[in-house]
Amino acid sequence: MTATETTGQADPVHNLPERTVSEVSADLKRTVEDHFARVRVRGEISQPKLAGSGHCYLRLKDDNAVLDGVIWKGTYPKLGTKPQDGLEVIVTGRLTTWPGRSSYQIVIESLELAGEGALLKLLEERRRRLAAEGLFDPATKKALPFLPRVIGVVTSPTGAVIRDILHRLSDRFPVHVLVWPVLVQGEGAAAQIAAAVRGFNALGSDSPVVRPDLVIVARGGGSLEDLMAFNEEEVVRAVAASDIPVISAVGHETDTTLCDFAADRRAPTPTGAAEIAVPVRLDLCVQVADVARRLTAATRRSFAEQGTRLQGLARGLPPLDRLVQGHVQRLEDRAGRLGTAVGSFLERNRSSFLALAAALRHPRDRVAMASARLDTVGSALSGAFRLSLGGTSTRLGAAAVRLAAVSPVRGLAQGQDRVTGLEQRLVAAMRRLQQDEGQRLLNAAERLEAASWQRALQRGYAVVRDSNGLLVDRRASVRVGDVLSIQLADGDLPVVARGPGGRVSRRTRQVSDPRQDSLF
Repeated sequence: MTATETTGQADPVHNLPERTVSEVSADLKRTVEDHFARVRVRGEISQPKLAGSGHCYLRLKDDNAVLDGVIWKGTYPKLGTKPQDGLEVIVTGRLTTWPGRSSYQIVIESLELAGEGALLKLLEERRRRLAAEGLFDPATKKALPFLPRVIGVVTSPTGAVIRDILHRLSDRFPVHVLVWPVLVQGEGAAAQIAAAVRGFNALGSDSPVVRPDLVIVARGGGSLEDLMAFNEEEVVRAVAASDIPVISAVGHETDTTLCDFAADRRAPTPTGAAEIAVPVRLDLCVQVADVARRLTAATRRSFAEQGTRLQGLARGLPPLDRLVQGHVQRLEDRAGRLGTAVGSFLERNRSSFLALAAALRHPRDRVAMASARLDTVGSALSGAFRLSLGGTSTRLGAAAVRLAAVSPVRGLAQGQDRVTGLEQRLVAAMRRLQQDEGQRLLNAAERLEAASWQRALQRGYAVVRDSNGLLVDRRASVRVGDVLSIQLADGDLPVVARGPGGRVSRRTRQVSDPRQDSLF
């Protein structure tokens, strides 16, 4: 007797409907998602892991519990703060379950730092890491140009910052300004700022836009969260890698960002950046005027000193006529002695000239002597030429006799005869080879024709094909009512297959052609 029969009451356990594990898991999933469709959870990030699929998996924990979390790959790039181990954050998302492991997790849609203390801790750790890489090394800082011709400004085009910079530049020293408009806070601001710095550096000499000599990265004051875009690693690396000198003017004088450490110069305010970028034009004009005045005065003093010195030297010299008289006397004495010496020289050389002239022969005599020598040499040369010509003629005659004995015409005729004989033999051999190959080809064609299937048709055989033109070689492949084609020696014969009793099915009689014969 059962317990139900003893007490007379039904067991409530046995009255519950049976449910599958999947049904229970699905109900639990709907319940959790309905009640926790939008929650904010504060906790410390533990074991963040970015998978190859692009999803990020992490755990949120406090002193007593642990909550698994996931950031889908479409949400992860949009986060302003990336998950880091040990970071205290506030996440917003929805709770869901994972039936495969009977666990629950939060799908994170946004992530923010929990308080300024956590944010400062994050910035300090990032500053130390980037400093260890040498991004903040003072030795890498570039000197600012004294008077830049073009200044590039990376800031919001609608804020008061750009107006303050332009106003201060106009007051001090008007220069050409290029503004690269960007977001200075919020989602995507860091990427735009980094792209602007890299864009200014990418301008070349052939670009329609002039490459700036100096870049100012500026933003007005705000909270630590508002200035986070200038603390992002992407912005810091872009500023540190810039070939153009960069002035960082972010926030007020008390605000400090990582961009300030990476820049070549930090300005307390955007207005201060404009003051650092260019000097005061009026001060330069005053300075130039002062230098010009001092140069003029120095030149005058130099001329006066040189004049005084020249006068002193002039007083130390004797009178000019006294200096010239001595030189005049020496010049007159030398002129007199020169006239006497020239007369003596001419007299001595005249006698020598007369002696040489007497020793010279008349040109007519010299020409006659040369003509006689030329006639003698010509006669001797003519005799020698006749003797040489006679010997050469004799040698040529002997060479002609020897050459006739070994004439190449005779050898050429013999070679022509040999070539003609070889040509006749080659033609005869080619004809024999052609005849032999043609006979072999005819024999092969006759054998091929005798073995062809068309000859088999002439001997009484037939070829059966189905309606698709495929060869039929088995009875089992033919069904009642199939339209077949029998190829005979004199043409094709269409037939319709019938059953063993010779009856044709109703479907076959409907589609068959009355002109076709039947088979089977």
